[in-house]
Amino acid sequence: MQRFVELLGITEHTRVLDVGGTPDIWALAPVRPRVVFLNESREEPPATVHGDGCRLPFRDAAFDVVFSNSVIEHVGDAARQRAFAAEAARVGKGYWVQTPNRRFPVEVHLHTPFIHWLPREWQRALVPRVAVWRWMVRTTPDRREFYLRHYLDTIRLLDAGQMQAMFPDSHILSGAKSIIAWRAIRT
Repeated sequence: MQRFVELLGITEHTRVLDVGGTPDIWALAPVRPRVVFLNESREEPPATVHGDGCRLPFRDAAFDVVFSNSVIEHVGDAARQRAFAAEAARVGKGYWVQTPNRRFPVEVHLHTPFIHWLPREWQRALVPRVAVWRWMVRTTPDRREFYLRHYLDTIRLLDAGQMQAMFPDSHILSGAKSIIAWRAIRT
């Protein structure tokens, strides 16, 4: 969050749309911008708009920054990811979109090494049996089944090249575990 604040010049006056987030991450920021959250229907923080990150219900450049932390990999196929990227760029004068790095050897949702590098049909056979996540998180069988189905049916991890292609006017920060596409606030 420190790097985000520094690179984008965030102040307490900056208007931020947090797509898919919660207030928790903002406690880590050294300043408190004016944040509006956009989420699907569920228990929400204050100042939440319900909606789809691939079809944001805001005018062009409505926010100084669109911020998204580990959401783009959850929206579905490549076409929906491109739509998500286009909406972030349209609605924000600047943006900061983070996603786990597909090249990191541990799949971060399942906490399982190498599983995400296998063909999808192999993953479908192996994930219910070997995903480390199911031993780390105590949950009901139906919730576990929902999470594993969500992973298999929806999550599509990206690498730095794919992020650059989706955000062609961005800077890319590529680390071992995550990738960030960011664009400075345009005036």
